Amino acid sequence: MIKKILIAEDHESASISVQKTLEELGISDTDYVYYCDDALTKIKHAVQTKQSYDLLITDLSFEEDDRVQHISDGVALIAATRSLQPDLKVLVFSATKDAVIIEKLFVEQSIDAYVRKARNDAKELKLAIEHISKNQRYFPRHLVQLVQQKNAHEFTGFDITIISLLAKGTLQKDIPFHLQQSNIKPSGLSSVEKRLNHIKDMLNFTKNEQLVAFCKDKGII
Repeated sequence: MIKKILIAEDHESASISVQKTLEELGISDTDYVYYCDDALTKIKHAVQTKQSYDLLITDLSFEEDDRVQHISDGVALIAATRSLQPDLKVLVFSATKDAVIIEKLFVEQSIDAYVRKARNDAKELKLAIEHISKNQRYFPRHLVQLVQQKNAHEFTGFDITIISLLAKGTLQKDIPFHLQQSNIKPSGLSSVEKRLNHIKDMLNFTKNEQLVAFCKDKGII
């Protein structure tokens, strides 16, 4: 259950809009800050006093001004927050619609939800928080559509086998041995590499780790 929320947003109008949305959801225990350093200070104090936040809502970009900041963007804030409170839920509320940036947030920063600042964002915020309350991730609609388009390619049994081996910690160079043990063909390293590269190209990934995380999230493996 989400009861206590911290909002890190440098635009007052956006912060007020988020607070209003939260009030409509019956969530009144909210704090808001305009600087990432202040957000981290509040999270640290809340942890020390055993009054931790349930959710951090943060933008990605924060405008610079005369005040010197140690943390100047949302990604750095999320990383610093994880070291203080690993179980804190994180919702990113930002204007960017770059699918690569958003996917990296889910894969590398393990965020719980992303909502883009756009039309109907209040409705999306409500949906995202409902998902988080159920320990579910919330992916933005436009990203889901892109993934569905990319997934016009269906995963074969061979694909699932080699990705499952990667997920178990098997090194790519050792996959042929396991395929040969199970009489799976093709089993050559070249075939494995070509297939993995093809799948990553289709999904716009560069690393095997991204592919494994994606397949786990989508229930493919």
